[in-house]
Amino acid sequence: MAVHGRSTLRDLFDDSPTPHIAHPPRTHHRHFYVATDGSYRPDGGGLGAVIEARDGTRVARVAVPDAATDNNVAEYRALHLGLDVLAERTPRTAQVGVLIDHDDLAANVNRAVLAGRDPDWIAERPVSVPAGSEHHWRGIRARIAGFDTLRAARIQSRDNPAHPLANDPTEYAHVNDRTDRCVLPDPAPTASTEPGVPPPSRNESPADD
Repeated sequence: MAVHGRSTLRDLFDDSPTPHIAHPPRTHHRHFYVATDGSYRPDGGGLGAVIEARDGTRVARVAVPDAATDNNVAEYRALHLGLDVLAERTPRTAQVGVLIDHDDLAANVNRAVLAGRDPDWIAERPVSVPAGSEHHWRGIRARIAGFDTLRAARIQSRDNPAHPLANDPTEYAHVNDRTDRCVLPDPAPTASTEPGVPPPSRNESPADD
């Protein structure tokens, strides 16, 4: 159950704008919500993600150090990581609400959703991805396509529960050791039940293009 006195991700999502997509009342019918944030510092930043079910039950929290080249790249890496963790714990039929405090990334996610829904849809302007984030953007788009529906909402940094995880991943490293709620169907007897945490970043070398 949701923790008393704590705003759930669903609350934040329902109260926030969703760039490029109308926000009808039925949007609260998401199955899961994921908030992500990336921080950049010359001496090393971090990536944070918080995932909750519709009733406010926490599914997972992740806080990992990272060395992005700038803040924009850190935000793309964080969302890629958050969607990877979410995909490990949810069925493909999941309806997902994404919360991020980066305007362009939120808009790009919703443009990708609209383009995937209607091949004839034409964006007002082409999607522009920060240099160094291309691989992560491909991963984000693949994850978007892997869920039943997905929508991104823009929230303020001060309201983003992933913000402290990204800004001080060392202090919050203990969240990675907690047993996360797994909402996938029971695995076959031979399948591993270790949830694991995907690496926070992938090689951006030309070989990966």
